[in-house]
Amino acid sequence: MYHANPDRYGHVPVRHAGTSGLMLPVVSLGLWQHFGSADPFAARRDVILAAFDRGVFHFDCANHYGDGDFGSSEALLGQVLGADLRAYRDELVISTKVGYEIHPGPYGTGTSRKAVMQSIDSSLQRLQLDYVDLFYAHRFDETVNVAETVRALDDVVRAGKALYIGVSNFETPQAQEAIGLFQQLGTPFVVNQMSYNLFNRNVETSGQLALLREHGAGLVAYGPLSEGLLSDRYLGGIPDTFKIHPTNQATFSRGKDEVVHCLNQLNDIAHDRGQTLAQMALAWLLRDPVVTSVIIGTTSVEHLEDNLAAAENLTFSAEELARIEALTALS
Repeated sequence: MYHANPDRYGHVPVRHAGTSGLMLPVVSLGLWQHFGSADPFAARRDVILAAFDRGVFHFDCANHYGDGDFGSSEALLGQVLGADLRAYRDELVISTKVGYEIHPGPYGTGTSRKAVMQSIDSSLQRLQLDYVDLFYAHRFDETVNVAETVRALDDVVRAGKALYIGVSNFETPQAQEAIGLFQQLGTPFVVNQMSYNLFNRNVETSGQLALLREHGAGLVAYGPLSEGLLSDRYLGGIPDTFKIHPTNQATFSRGKDEVVHCLNQLNDIAHDRGQTLAQMALAWLLRDPVVTSVIIGTTSVEHLEDNLAAAENLTFSAEELARIEALTALS
């Protein structure tokens, strides 16, 4: 029988999502890839429990996750929640999302009222939960009036099936419209989850960070290491087989050789800070308190521990920030 580490809250700092009462560890575990039905359950369980033992109490999922077997990531997490973490439910923050494909037909995708309302029920069943702590619209659905989506999400909260609401992949004008509607309804909207890393600065240049700060919300950053690119794995070169996320396509706009050069220079800065490149990349995101948490995706306890060590040094000197800015502005 699993018993959690009694010292689990002594490792990772916790932040409020904006001015809300929702608190998250600065590093969260995401189950986007390699946590589906085709993966070894025992090994994935070990990573989830190892994360909780080290103070990671936020697990991020979506109804679409499962490496093509939609819903299987939620089901895997649900097994762990049901068998091992049920006694710790009040300590956990479980998030899931609706918006991408989950089943055939017009209501198997998107954020219509019907899709939202049936999705939360199906997700709760797979997760073996009565409610989720955070429920997202996974994407902006241009085929549905945003007011319909916002009202449906608000009703999910009023039905007691979610405690807080977020959006994901909403660009700044879309987020601004949704936030205004959430405020009218009194919906506990708390975060936008967006792609953000040293090479992808769209949330800065688009005004997204400023918008969230203005409205007392936070940003949850996914892809903080750009699929592992921001690590020492590619200091010697980037293979043709490397798959970059669609949100990070501009990273290679000046060629892979330029990126490798930049990675090595960043690695030197990280070394001087006593960090790995990955640790510095995570710490750099967390330098701004509007970034509530960064979502890592790993199936290795060793990598988990390495990433969590980023939280040991979140302070940057003005010189370090200037050097990093000069390098990443070229990538």
